[in-house]
Amino acid sequence: MMKTLELHSSRERSNGTRLSPKGVLAAVFVGLIGFTCDTGICLGQDTAADATGAVAAGDVKGVQVLTRGPVHEAFAQTVTFNPEPGVVVAKAPPEAIEEIPPSERPEGNNVTWIPGYWAWDDERNDFLWVSGVWRALPPGRSWTPGYWGKITDGYQWTSGYWADAKAEETTYLPEPPKTVEEGPSTEAPSRDHRWTPGNWAWNQDRYAWSPGYWARGRANWDWMPSHYVWSPRGYVYVDGYWDYPMDRRGTLFAPVYFDSGVYGQAGYSYTPTIALDLAILAENLFLRPRYDHYYFGDYYGSNYSQGGYYSAYAYQSNRGGYDPIFAQQRWSHRNDQGWDQRYAAGYQNRLTNESARPPRTWAAMRGLDATSAVAKQNHLMMAAPIDQMAKRKGGAVQYQAVSKTDRQTLAKRGQEVQQSRDQRRTLEAKVAGGTAAKPGETAAISREKLPRTSIVGKPASQFAKSQAPPPVPRASTAPVKGQAGAAAAGGQPKGGRAINPLPGEKTVNPAPRDKTVNPAPRDKTVNPAPREKSVNPAPREKAVNPQPQPRKVVVAPAPRPVKPQPQPQPRAAPAPRPQPSQPQPSAKPQRNVQPAAQPGKAAKGDPNAADDEKRKKGH
Repeated sequence: MMKTLELHSSRERSNGTRLSPKGVLAAVFVGLIGFTCDTGICLGQDTAADATGAVAAGDVKGVQVLTRGPVHEAFAQTVTFNPEPGVVVAKAPPEAIEEIPPSERPEGNNVTWIPGYWAWDDERNDFLWVSGVWRALPPGRSWTPGYWGKITDGYQWTSGYWADAKAEETTYLPEPPKTVEEGPSTEAPSRDHRWTPGNWAWNQDRYAWSPGYWARGRANWDWMPSHYVWSPRGYVYVDGYWDYPMDRRGTLFAPVYFDSGVYGQAGYSYTPTIALDLAILAENLFLRPRYDHYYFGDYYGSNYSQGGYYSAYAYQSNRGGYDPIFAQQRWSHRNDQGWDQRYAAGYQNRLTNESARPPRTWAAMRGLDATSAVAKQNHLMMAAPIDQMAKRKGGAVQYQAVSKTDRQTLAKRGQEVQQSRDQRRTLEAKVAGGTAAKPGETAAISREKLPRTSIVGKPASQFAKSQAPPPVPRASTAPVKGQAGAAAAGGQPKGGRAINPLPGEKTVNPAPRDKTVNPAPRDKTVNPAPREKSVNPAPREKAVNPQPQPRKVVVAPAPRPVKPQPQPQPRAAPAPRPQPSQPQPSAKPQRNVQPAAQPGKAAKGDPNAADDEKRKKGH
């Protein structure tokens, strides 16, 4: 309240007048209103909330700051191998809240504010507000926000994504075939290598499989692999890119649940101020592919695992997708032999011990004794006011003040993002011919120029050499050293076998749709070690396409797939050698039964060059 009085007093002095008794009463009244605001939540732009969190969230009727919920999709995105249409709800989302950024932000000239949005909470059967974030932008990427679209059955969510900032158009593709990704079939070349999963790549008129590969990890960068995002218009291919590790991405704020009578008031605005500790959040991180979001907090228990929530540990061990955050964490601890066991033990402790789980609301968390052994041992203090977090020293993120003018300018970004959502919704609701798409209909291949927001990361060329992202990773040509390297490299061990799921999650069916397209025996009928030819400068050309779809696809060379041959059975004769006098009944079986010896000769010409040489000697 004193701050409000000082604010009014300074205004009066600047106008050359003095506060009248009525003015004093008005100031007191406004101060009382400000005093009843929850931390980071207030009515009107000029009303400042108590930055120290003097009033608990539970004390404000109709407002609740949550310490669990969805992670802003621009901060972290799930990678699903077989993307599905977004979740559908019967209730229409409210109008977006006017959101004003807080007065502290992470340092850096590539950091900006990304506004929040409404997400569906099926436990409440209502919407909650995913607060905006301070984000260190991925170099060379442009943010395309997600949206809720009206369909026959209600309202459907379409996810956002980080597009290539240089792309002038967005291409909408038909649904890709089911994934054939099964993890690596060779050991990691070293402990410094991470596995990058394969994916289907579109080439002119069909899909071709681009196999996964081992590549060296980077301490300060996290590789986001290529993947697809569903939209009503078709599937959008998002090529791989470098992003910052979780602890360097910026500041994530707690989500909020509002009663409709609160945000519906005229002139209402909201400033998030309860920030989340990203290190503790990573210990309590879940993925929910059906909702295309990461979730954090207390989602422990069989009811959540059955509802499609997967811990990072369990999700990494199934074949439904890839978790770049967990993969980076595991790679960072590659030389710590006990990290996997401690991670599993921590999860199991929270699964069976409710007192070890983080509180679900900011009010409950503030009621804990932060100095107690239980709070320290279980890392329960996941959230803190942003001004307190900004004072911490030695963290991965340092903070600087944000001027009132800059905050007001950034607040207008909410309108810009909303316009982008509306325009994308309109474009993606139409098929290629310009007519509205029917419910459940996916349009043919089409290209559209989507509206871009000002949320664009600097190109890599504008970074200092010491801060620039690494080159795009390529398949490693280093020699394989042994099985031990694979287990410590943040990927899966030989044969595509992933790490075991944690106790308590073994009964969860991670992705039943994947099992229908994953006939394991077929990989074993091909070359026994097709990826051991990764020593070849062009290893992707040696992989065999195991896809059983009716489409005739071919192996995609690195780094981009080539146009599939219409008749994959005949094989071109090795040039410039003539064919042997006795033609073989089929070229492909001969290549499959050859051992992986003499990779040097095979790299120079046809893979059966060694066979031809032997036959010549036989004659």
